[in-house]
Amino acid sequence: MGLKSPEGPCVEPHPLCCEDVGIRSPRRGRNLSGRSDVASDTSSPPMTGRLLALVCLSVPLAAAQPTAPFPETSTNALLAEWTGPYGGVPAFDRMRVSDVEPAVEAGIAEHLAELDAIARNPAPATFDNTIVAMERAGQSLGRVFTYYGIWSSNLSTAEFRAVQQRLAPRLAAYQSAITQNADLFARVRTVYENRASLRSDQQRLTTLVYDGFARNGAALTGATAERYAAIQARLAELHTAFANRVLADEEGPVTYLTADQLDGLPASFVAGAAAEARGRAGAWAVTNTRSSVDPFLTFSTERDLREQVWRTFVSRGANGDENDTYALIAEILQLRDERVGLLGYPDYATWRLEDRMAQTPDRAMELMEAVWPAAVARVREEVADMQAVADAEGAGITIEPWDYRFYAEKVRAARYDLDSDEVRQYLQLDNLREAMFYVAGELFGFDFREITDGSVPVFHEDVRVWEVTRRGSGNHVGLWYLDPFARPGKRSGAWATSYRGHETYDGLQTVLASNNSNFVKPAPGQPVLVSLDDAETFFHEFGHALHSLSSNVAYPTLNGGVRDYTEFQSQLLERWLFTEPVVERFLRHAVTGEPMPDALIERIRRASTFNQGFATTEYLASALIDLKLHTLDDYTDLDPAAFERETLAALAMPSELVMRHRTSQFSHAFSGEGYSAGYYGYLWADVLTSDAAEAFAEAPGGYYDRDVAARLVEHLFAPRNAVDPAEAYRAFRGRDAGIAPLMRDRGFPVPGE
Repeated sequence: MGLKSPEGPCVEPHPLCCEDVGIRSPRRGRNLSGRSDVASDTSSPPMTGRLLALVCLSVPLAAAQPTAPFPETSTNALLAEWTGPYGGVPAFDRMRVSDVEPAVEAGIAEHLAELDAIARNPAPATFDNTIVAMERAGQSLGRVFTYYGIWSSNLSTAEFRAVQQRLAPRLAAYQSAITQNADLFARVRTVYENRASLRSDQQRLTTLVYDGFARNGAALTGATAERYAAIQARLAELHTAFANRVLADEEGPVTYLTADQLDGLPASFVAGAAAEARGRAGAWAVTNTRSSVDPFLTFSTERDLREQVWRTFVSRGANGDENDTYALIAEILQLRDERVGLLGYPDYATWRLEDRMAQTPDRAMELMEAVWPAAVARVREEVADMQAVADAEGAGITIEPWDYRFYAEKVRAARYDLDSDEVRQYLQLDNLREAMFYVAGELFGFDFREITDGSVPVFHEDVRVWEVTRRGSGNHVGLWYLDPFARPGKRSGAWATSYRGHETYDGLQTVLASNNSNFVKPAPGQPVLVSLDDAETFFHEFGHALHSLSSNVAYPTLNGGVRDYTEFQSQLLERWLFTEPVVERFLRHAVTGEPMPDALIERIRRASTFNQGFATTEYLASALIDLKLHTLDDYTDLDPAAFERETLAALAMPSELVMRHRTSQFSHAFSGEGYSAGYYGYLWADVLTSDAAEAFAEAPGGYYDRDVAARLVEHLFAPRNAVDPAEAYRAFRGRDAGIAPLMRDRGFPVPGE
């Protein structure tokens, strides 16, 4: 347990982008005593409507001539309107990679033509004929990007990655053609300057669209505009190349174990690691992904192998070979700095944070620096405890990074009598899913019914689908897709995404939400038992899905989110995992069926802040490097590896651990722009999370208090991005959040107390 951060963007990034749909949070302690006591990014370019809600644009992209449409698209399944039940569903059973390029080209041509017609409209610009018309445009391309996202994250292949690389500059050119459409921007500006008479949600929508243009080069002209477009095109190529190189370094290396090298590993890990399917009978595979590496480092008694596995994992993107990412990173940083300089900003982070809750890099840095000393001090205590255990065993070692998880587990077991494998026996994946449904019913009034008649196509046999309805009325809310298991071609980590968002401006459109995980698929008939960390992650990602399903916004763009706010809702949902009703009904032993005993829950509660030094420090190290990399004065001859090394030394980073995401593999920062200069956002959102959790803890009904739950849904889930996040939180809590609950959650000293 403790502070955790996502392995990759948990709000699923898109070919252009970063919509508010999912990321794993850095995590803290939580209240385990039960009920009685206890985000599209607004700085994205001006893509509106379904495309902004689905695509969320990680980079402002720029102007080149679109290529000629492919000759035949009338039979292309990726462009076709969605048919079938529930307002139409994606035709996942008809996807072909060969259709991607012609579909994207046709969708681009259609969308640009629609926007050009809006720009050339002779009637005076109004909200309806400009902003709403832009919301309505681009539907075909939005559908294509849904399939694109599946191939990118769930079903990636060498064939698709080649397509991805070819399309990157074309998508950049397309986005720049929008951004630099002067006539279109002039109409948007007219509506923006006369927005006072609009409804509050319409004013916010207009502001988001205007900012999407103004902050992304719409006012540039001549050679400056051309340079901006060229930068955007090159960044699109670099982001895609970075993502593909990191994925290659995850898919390639495998450490194979023999039968005499399995000591200490849980039976569930051994079963899932069997390498027969890899053509290695009698061997077991540790793959180069966190879901495989972390449990191996935690339980394996083979210290030399732990070091080998650890070094392979932390060296992703940093091996001086064809998958090395350092040159890409240096160029990305230089180009980002040049681009925002064209807009008049002193550095990239200032541009990026301008319309986020933090507002300035200084405010984000102030929060991180307030927590860093306490986190590092706790690491030193944790290392001393681990070294004492190693010395008592006569291990004859000094704690190194590949020892941290292994000896932390020994300290946990000794201090709290808490065995991670014992806890795992009560965390069955199917039961956890039903627990999430229970919480969604109690707090949000949702019911879930699995669809098993084949009426909703899926893209893999492991994917399952549920209909979500409103409790009491039975009204249809949306669908929830679950893709739970790891497989080749699926990116690591866990994330959420939406295939369709809620809207009402052209009639009711319901939500298609999904969660994606990387649990090891069990043998037929065997339960999936997961770690406490993975159980929290499962709840976290479901929080993103509930955020989508709760939406009551009228316009597609308002389904987006502000990046340092959008993790708040998902982080908060983790708090319900150990509430009394969930424990009693769903946390039951895999063999006996008995609920988790009170004594074990108490041991978990007492250990809730255990290892917070490690968890907080590894996260903050990445967040600090991210922000510092994006506030440099000069990027000439930048060596990212040296910068990382020197900055961590200046921060007095403990040598016994490394960054959660080393620079060479930092996909949040360099596979797009959704989280660049924004990884601090998990901590920022967690300030809200800890404070909101105390609102429930103080309520008469605890975590199931109906009045607090109603305020939560009304102010913090349903409005999505139709309300400024700071205003929304004050409406829920009656005040701004402070840092004290966050520090208490982690067991750190509270400043001033």
